[in-house]
Amino acid sequence: MSLMGKAALAMWWDVTSDIRGEFEDWHSHEHYRERLGIPGFLRANRWSQTDGGEGVFQMYELEDYEVVTSNAYLERLNAPTPWSTKMMPHHRNMVRSQCRVLETGGGSVARHALTVRFSSVAGKEEALRKSLRSLIQQLVVRPGCVGGHVLRHETPAIAMTKEQIIRGGDRTADWVFLAMGYEEQALQQLAQTNLSQEAMVQRGAQTGVESMLYTLSYSTTPAGIA
Repeated sequence: MSLMGKAALAMWWDVTSDIRGEFEDWHSHEHYRERLGIPGFLRANRWSQTDGGEGVFQMYELEDYEVVTSNAYLERLNAPTPWSTKMMPHHRNMVRSQCRVLETGGGSVARHALTVRFSSVAGKEEALRKSLRSLIQQLVVRPGCVGGHVLRHETPAIAMTKEQIIRGGDRTADWVFLAMGYEEQALQQLAQTNLSQEAMVQRGAQTGVESMLYTLSYSTTPAGIA
């Protein structure tokens, strides 16, 4: 099963251990209900850093890219609830990318997710995309893996929202490759081989590739919280 829509919101941040419990309660029981009530939000997936670190990876699968500039979404971003206002400053080192889905194949939700953030060398975008498309075809049938997906950030023409202001602003990831799997070791090996810094540069990426492995915490759709 590929990603559900043509766009995605991909986000990474750190949450300290002292606030982690409340964060997960808020995110699961209030924030997900709020976000999945917005037209065009199809599924919410949250992962935690596999090695026990503070990292969180969150992805919302969206019907299309226009959802990120919709009035319904912007109204939420500019009118956070009291609980959201309390929790936003705890989103440390925030990276938030509003993405178009370039390639998608196989499973989109699995026990583990390897996220690879990178930028393309100018003029090598199509070669990079073609190379990653070929890799996805391999991952669909590779032991321990179930699929892969390519996202690319596009900055929307909107003003900074109140939630962003509370957080102090966000960084973005230009391109994202997501590898999904049910065996941690298989994804660790993938990070060291097919998706290593050297391999990604050969595919057409710039140096400075960032990768991290996560374990699924919670996944749901609008129907799951109705």
